[in-house]
Amino acid sequence: MQNYYKYLIWVGIATLVILSVFILAKTDQVLNTAATTNTVSFNGEGKVLAKPDVAAISLSIVTEAVTSKSAQDENSRKSKAVTDFLKDQGVEEKDIKTTGYNIYPQYRYPQYDKPEIRGYQVNQTMEVKVRDLDKVSSVLDGVVSAGVNQVNSLSFEIDEPEKLKAEARQKAIEDARAKADELEDQLGVDLGKIVNFSESIGGFPGPIFYAAERGMGGGGGPSVPTGENEIIVQVTITYQIK
Repeated sequence: MQNYYKYLIWVGIATLVILSVFILAKTDQVLNTAATTNTVSFNGEGKVLAKPDVAAISLSIVTEAVTSKSAQDENSRKSKAVTDFLKDQGVEEKDIKTTGYNIYPQYRYPQYDKPEIRGYQVNQTMEVKVRDLDKVSSVLDGVVSAGVNQVNSLSFEIDEPEKLKAEARQKAIEDARAKADELEDQLGVDLGKIVNFSESIGGFPGPIFYAAERGMGGGGGPSVPTGENEIIVQVTITYQIK
């Protein structure tokens, strides 16, 4: 009988321990839920306008010849001429980079026979950064004369945008905080600590126009206004409601 009572006591203690753990877990869950559900979020936006300080140009040199060796040799000659011209314009070697180099066979298709290789095409793509924006027009005009066949793209960028992003972020945070202060006054609520923060960054380069009366390769070069770049940061700040 004594052993039976001891057994009941141990069962009772074990039950109490299990119930205590369960109650503590439920209490913690309720507290955590309250901390996350009694919240309010505010969006803020910050914009910064800045003039670009570098032009990024993508160029292609396309060369065709009967043999792959002669196509490569001719392409190398043009590439050197383009590189020498860019250096003469003050473009540093670190700002001239080959981003693609491909050799393609060129076929002829006889009406009743299998395709035949008639020659080879070499396509070399280069990315150039021009930091003196006053020279962009003359660079575009000169590279074509030096051997460039295609100007694939031109964009005006900010070389080190991190400071401007930080400025736009600060404006966005101030915008969100102002909205939070306004809600506190309007509803008479007290906001507590920040429990979540997120941001997204975007921006749009300034427009690029080419004068219709001036084609590349002559006539003094194209007209390329730089415009302004807009950096936009959007933030979301979530506060706990006390």
